[in-house]
Amino acid sequence: MADHVVPHFHNDSGVASIAIGVREFMCVGATAPFDHPHVFLDMGDDDEKICPYCSTLYRYRAGLGATDTDPPNHLFREKTAA
Repeated sequence: MADHVVPHFHNDSGVASIAIGVREFMCVGATAPFDHPHVFLDMGDDDEKICPYCSTLYRYRAGLGATDTDPPNHLFREKTAA
């Protein structure tokens, strides 16, 4: 079992940039059916990364938790069957 889960973020609201609290993450674009391939992005030592599919600019902000975003509510969660 994995010790580390990579958070996934979406940009349904179409904002130009999203601040996040991690440097390794996945971007899904918008949520299905408007998503793009779920791409792993790594900022490395940088504080910014642009998604090559949707052009969302992700900015690292140390004060945010691993699943926090600014603006809020951009954490992607898989829908589970009821």
